Amino acid sequence: MTHALAAAPAAPAARTGHDSVGLLRLYRAELRWIFRRPRTLAVLGLLALIPVIIGVALTLVDEPAGSGGGPSGDGALLASAVNNGFILPVAALTMTLALLLPLASAMAGADAIAGEAAHGTLRGWLVAPVGRGRLLAIKAFGVATVSVIAVLAMTFTGFVTGLTISGTDSMFTLTGSTLSVWDALGRILLVALWVTLQLWAVGAVALAISSFTEHPMLVVASVLAGTIVFTILGFLDAVSWLHPFLLNENWSQTPASVLMDPIDTALLGEGALRAACYIVIGLSVAYARLTTRDG
Repeated sequence: MTHALAAAPAAPAARTGHDSVGLLRLYRAELRWIFRRPRTLAVLGLLALIPVIIGVALTLVDEPAGSGGGPSGDGALLASAVNNGFILPVAALTMTLALLLPLASAMAGADAIAGEAAHGTLRGWLVAPVGRGRLLAIKAFGVATVSVIAVLAMTFTGFVTGLTISGTDSMFTLTGSTLSVWDALGRILLVALWVTLQLWAVGAVALAISSFTEHPMLVVASVLAGTIVFTILGFLDAVSWLHPFLLNENWSQTPASVLMDPIDTALLGEGALRAACYIVIGLSVAYARLTTRDG
């Protein structure tokens, strides 16, 4: 009996599960996967060129159309951006927030889960020693990184283009206040931060939809269709009670609030709170789906 017990194999050590893989290592692997996609680099490059194109186009026209219903309209912002390097990056971010920037976040969210499921690489994540919650966190960080880079690229090229075309003495608000370069840069970065938060909300919704399908184009189409529907609902007074719950409510007006004195912080805060709610709901739905997903 003693010899039998001695010869028995030792019990296997308990698995450490997802603790055996570091978050930083997973995050680096996710970034390598993201930025190896040619379409990701192409979208980021095109977004970075948009402020340059707008700036060059404004120098070739004498009087841009100023229609838009006030300082928050796209036409009025473009008209105000002539010879004003402060307004150019804000106008570029406002115009692309209607469709192009959400498209970039939607593509990143679609590729994060549905895209990998379609290519069969998501199963490797699910069977590896990586917890479902940690997997979602890495995917969310990857989508958030794409959104940050897209906004910062547009902000940088817009600010440099504005300075190059108009000079450092052309920084003034729509109310006539003259700003220093650093004051203008601070306001532009405030807009960039607010826009980034909106894109994180779009990315969270895309991740939630992506966790239910293996077709990334379906995710992109759903997010863009939702954006269009929300825009239409925002114009309907009959459903005004629904407007505070629409993610893109005041997307065309809020960034322009930094162009005024004083800045409408209440409008900025309302949009930020709405985006935070969408982030929590979107990630919660994605987590609930991933924890019950078989493969």
